Parts: sequence; C-alpha cells; structure tokens
Amino acid sequence: MKKNLSDKISSHPEIRSGEPCIKGTRIPVSVIVGSMAQGLTRNEILSEYQQLTEDDIAAALMYASEAVSQESIYALAS
Repeated sequence: MKKNLSDKISSHPEIRSGEPCIKGTRIPVSVIVGSMAQGLTRNEILSEYQQLTEDDIAAALMYASEAVSQESIYALAS
C-alpha cells in the first residue's frame, strides 16, 4: 500500500488549502481518520461518503500512520 499512497492521496494549495485529501475528492484524510477515531466503522464512512472506496480508507489510514512516524511527539506535561 505504501507505494500506492500517491495514487490515492493528493495535496494541492487550491483544494482545502493544501490539506491532504483523497484524490479526486475534497474529503480530507483527517476527516476519515477522525471519523474512525470517533467510532465510525468503515461501512458507516462509506455510507456517508459514497464516493469513497475501501482502498481510499486504507490509504488515509496509511497516510496518517506515515505522517505520525515522521513527526516527533512529546508528552504534554500534566
């Protein structure tokens, strides 16, 4: 899947200010990942965004995984 991310995810300054989206849509990766974090299933997301495919959701999750692995994350002081 890693090699196919550019086939599924795009980022253009004129579309949602450059936020990574599923290619051919205006659906941001963050909406898909956030929906899953809120407990929606893949089927519920596909029902809500009928232009998406299972592969689009998988690509969004992989993109998020890759993005997080590139970032340094520091624990917040409590």
